[in-house]
Amino acid sequence: MAQGTELNFRGKKTAEKISENVHIFANDPSLAFYRVQEHIRKVLPAILEKRIEVVNLQNSLQGHCYDMEYSVQALKSIEKSETVFFNIQEMMKTSIFLKQQLKYEEAKKKTKKESIKSSVYKRFSAHLALDLPDFSGVMDTIIAPSQNRTDAHASQSTLSELQRSHTTLH
Repeated sequence: MAQGTELNFRGKKTAEKISENVHIFANDPSLAFYRVQEHIRKVLPAILEKRIEVVNLQNSLQGHCYDMEYSVQALKSIEKSETVFFNIQEMMKTSIFLKQQLKYEEAKKKTKKESIKSSVYKRFSAHLALDLPDFSGVMDTIIAPSQNRTDAHASQSTLSELQRSHTTLH
């Protein structure tokens, strides 16, 4: 019987070991999946945050690229408008030159008229020697402070006629 009990004992032991191995093989993939799931649960929120950050940066970078392309196009169009600005500059130079010429011609005509007038008056005054009285006292008597506006206007026109005739005679 000793052999039968030992054989029984060894059979039980072997059955336990086989059962334990079957249990380990059956549960080991479950344990592996559990560990993978645990790892994913820990890492997934951080990965999701980084993905959102990368998407936002990508959108921002794309916006900056559009802005840069728009700026480059604007600069190219400014370079193309160089001839327009050159034409404007030339037109301004021409207009300034013409305005200066007009001023010069006007000044020339003005001095010519004055010289003609003064020479005519000088010729008359050289031939005529008239001593006219001073009209400052007459002025006070003609324009009295108590006169109304129309009288004052009439007196001023009379005075200006007297002065004009005095200047044309001298």
